[in-house]
Amino acid sequence: MMKVRIINKSKHQLPQYATPLSAGLDLRANIDTPITIEPLQRCLVPTGLFMALPAGYEAQVRPRSGLALKKGITVLNSPGTIDADYRGEICVILVNLSSEAFVIEDGERIAQMVIAKHEVAEWEETDSLDETERGDGGFGHSGKK
Repeated sequence: MMKVRIINKSKHQLPQYATPLSAGLDLRANIDTPITIEPLQRCLVPTGLFMALPAGYEAQVRPRSGLALKKGITVLNSPGTIDADYRGEICVILVNLSSEAFVIEDGERIAQMVIAKHEVAEWEETDSLDETERGDGGFGHSGKK
């Protein structure tokens, strides 16, 4: 288990895992008045949370599957990345992909956050790459099977 320093300026409890084996922590809206997102509209929703991740880690902000399936609400830049050196408020960019307006209430679970380890790349410039069976095939190259 990793310790993460967090400041909670919201009116709500700290993010929690819904079950013992959940990968994502639920993020809640921290708003004074409800926010209505019209069809195809996007908005930035504050959480009231500030944190300091250890070096080598990021927080990925992802959609909640229930909101996506039932209401068409998703995280626009999914997954959104929170870097270890970011100290501002965690906010979530939501978009309404449905044909009906959606109202976000204070305390509503709006997204999930996954803490993930990552590597730092060091570039090694070259004039050639090793050959593979796939080569430069992409974007549906493998076709239907």
